[in-house]
Formats: sequence, structure tokens, C-alpha cells
Amino acid sequence: MSPESQASDALPSRRRRTPRGGRHRGDESFLLPPASPTLILAVPGHARQAGAEVGAELARLVEIEHTGQPAYVGHLDGAEAPLHGVLAGLRQEQDELAAVVVPLSTGPDPALDHAVQAAVAAAPVRAVAAEPLGPHPLIAEALHDRLADAGLARADRIRLMTMVTAASGVIVATPGDATAVRQAEVTSVLLASRLAAPVFTASLNDEASVKAAADQLRMAGATSIALAPHLIGTEPEAALTAPAAAAVGAAHSAPLGAHPALARLTALRYVEALSTALAD
Repeated sequence: MSPESQASDALPSRRRRTPRGGRHRGDESFLLPPASPTLILAVPGHARQAGAEVGAELARLVEIEHTGQPAYVGHLDGAEAPLHGVLAGLRQEQDELAAVVVPLSTGPDPALDHAVQAAVAAAPVRAVAAEPLGPHPLIAEALHDRLADAGLARADRIRLMTMVTAASGVIVATPGDATAVRQAEVTSVLLASRLAAPVFTASLNDEASVKAAADQLRMAGATSIALAPHLIGTEPEAALTAPAAAAVGAAHSAPLGAHPALARLTALRYVEALSTALAD
């Protein structure tokens, strides 16, 4: 029995829709064959928390716009659609790979990565864990768009280049500690190139880190500062965005959410992990 045929019994429900007329998958799409392993997005937290709908929306975008195959969501906490339950609901033939689990994270997160690896190791079917979504240039693209959505950067949608920016400096604020900040600095450099404006990186978990980044920007001549949350929206640190921005007199953009760039990244990480597993 395929994962699709037992979805009502073992897997969380998915919203399906027919792609709009005239819409075609781009060059980054993969058009996987029907027998491909199931893609599962591992979402931090539980299914009823604020922002949990982002995982379902990204899974829908991946399925419709990129792979053409079912994509599911497994939560790392709670009893509703837990990752271990989604994995347990899959079936496979002999020793075939049944699933690829993609962590819904903008960068390496030891706690999240450990939880995903543990669920994969305990699964009754053969599964592998993919790399987190970032760092990757597509995350810088998504941050740029969210700044533009908030009126903090003006983007030329055709050439994807900033023509006018409302903020003269940006703080990329990421969840986690100093290690997470160093990892996010890759994205900050890419974003600075897109904006042609200084960008510093700080930890959302450390008010002093955000203040230090704001001070550096002002010393560099920035007269208006924007804070760009380097997170998807399911993370608990999402609630820290507005207070952190207010503490340094900065405006802020929204979390990345179900941005199309993240859907592309999810499909990419899936294919990378699948290729590695099949080569072993």
C-alpha cells in the first residue's frame, strides 16, 4: 500500500489543489517518479502552536510546484501529526528507502537535528535525514523579499536588485547562540550584496547581541535600521522579533514563512539527500 492510499489512517491530512492554468514548474523543479520516497518536513514544536500552518503550506508548495509527489508534515512535539507517527505510517517494499526528512530550519540547530536523527533512527521503515534549509543564497532572497514586503527595502522584481532602500542598515537576527550567528553571517553577506547596504548578524536570544549590531551599524553611518528575522516562523524565538527591534529603535520585517524560495530549498535538500542515500 502506498503512502497516498493510507493517508487518512496514518498520515496528517493535506490540502490539495490543482495548479492554476498556465503555471509551469521552473528549471529548479524535479518531477519525481511516483515510486519516489516520501518527503516529510520536520517542523519544530507542535501542530497547534502559532506559525504551525507554515509547514503545511510549504509542503503544499513543494508538492505542487516542484516534485509532483506527496509531501507531509511531522511535528517534533505534541501528539498531533508527530514525526515518529508519520514515519510509522509509511510502508516500503523490502529494503527500499521510504522517506527523506527535511528539517524546517534556516540553519543547523543541534537540538532540532538531534530530534530528527533520533526519529529517523527509530523509524520502522528506512528513512534518511536531509540537511537544514540554510545557509543558502535563496534564504537571502527570501529575507530581501520580506524586507520589501514591509517597506524596508525596494526591490526590482524583474532583476531582483534593490533600487531604493528605506533602511540604511539591516540586522539579520537569528535564533541560537554564537555558533548560529556565525552560520547566519553567510546569509548576511549575501543580503548585503543584494541591498548594497551594511548588514550585521545578531542572536535573537541575546539582547546585547542585537544592541551591539545596531551600534555597529550606526557607527558605520546607518541612520535607519531594519531587523530581519532569520527564521521561518515556527520557532519560539519568533515572538522575540518585535521586542528586539523596539529595543534598538528599529523597524522589522516578518518571518520568512511559506516563501517560494523555501519551497525550492526543501525540494533541493530532498533531492540532495536522496542522491546521497542512493549512492551509498
